[in-house]
Amino acid sequence: MRRRDFGLGLLAAPALAGRASASDASVVRLLRQYGLPTLPLMVMEHEKLVEKHAARLGMPSLKVEWPVVGGPGAMIDSMLTGDIDFGIIGAPGLVTMWDKTVGTSREIRALGAVQLQPFVLVTTNAAVKTIADFTDKDRIALPTAKISGQAIVLQMAAAKLWGNDQFERLDSLTLTLPHPEGAAAVMSGKSQVNSHYTVSPYYVYELATPGIHRVLKSYETFGGPHVNGLLGAAPKYRTEGQTIARIVYDAQREANAFIYAHPEDAAAIYVKLAKESHTLKEFVPIVADADNVWTTTPKKLMEFASFMHTVGRVKHVPDGWKDFILPGFQEGEGG
Repeated sequence: MRRRDFGLGLLAAPALAGRASASDASVVRLLRQYGLPTLPLMVMEHEKLVEKHAARLGMPSLKVEWPVVGGPGAMIDSMLTGDIDFGIIGAPGLVTMWDKTVGTSREIRALGAVQLQPFVLVTTNAAVKTIADFTDKDRIALPTAKISGQAIVLQMAAAKLWGNDQFERLDSLTLTLPHPEGAAAVMSGKSQVNSHYTVSPYYVYELATPGIHRVLKSYETFGGPHVNGLLGAAPKYRTEGQTIARIVYDAQREANAFIYAHPEDAAAIYVKLAKESHTLKEFVPIVADADNVWTTTPKKLMEFASFMHTVGRVKHVPDGWKDFILPGFQEGEGG
């Protein structure tokens, strides 16, 4: 997210604080986003799982809406004002929003994780075997330079290799490109962008392209799987609306089970809703990849928070990962 957008969201929220409480809601709004990291929500939408669990928990008339908003900054504004109830946030984004709002009536927490997924750094530069081999001639595409999940994890890798005072050592080589554009640039072989730190399925397609190889997988930096996205919740869910939160949570857990039990059906839902140039045959193994952990329990979230605090990105570090999650939904062995 852009820092300016985040600040605007915080400033806008008080003027719109008089919204109806979550406990009185007759509608729940989940941000519509398409991409492999959002697959559980795509399944929830397609299979009408929120409606199913609303009926089960005594709210059969609950209306479910899937609005689209433009960019992370707009999503933050909409969440703080109550125009959307839930939306997927990257781990650094959640840490940042929690840090800015903790202890206030606008405190942002997550309902839980959406998935654990790696980032993979690829390059066309045959001389680059590790991040230590990058030079000023290389350019690394990221979804948002300096503050996206990929940017923060690249800084973590730099700090691990060269020391915390060198965490920004590779930042001058990075530039902002959306995942599809970054992948297209690298695979074309004709762009100044010769490297890309991205998520599945983009790195899958990149690594299938001759002349592109892997430099780093984020699971290596963390020593294991880490949370990628979390389902952020509007501040009103901090103290109210437990029934609606439970409906969404249970729907997501059923979606997770659906993905594991029926990867072909889940892949078909993705292909249908995303409307991208994927075939079902090529996408099934991507969905079923063991690196994708479909879970509501975050892992390594505290490592994001600790690093961001160490390098001065946030002021606060919670006592534990549960401080980032809504009360009543802090389940499993997280971290």
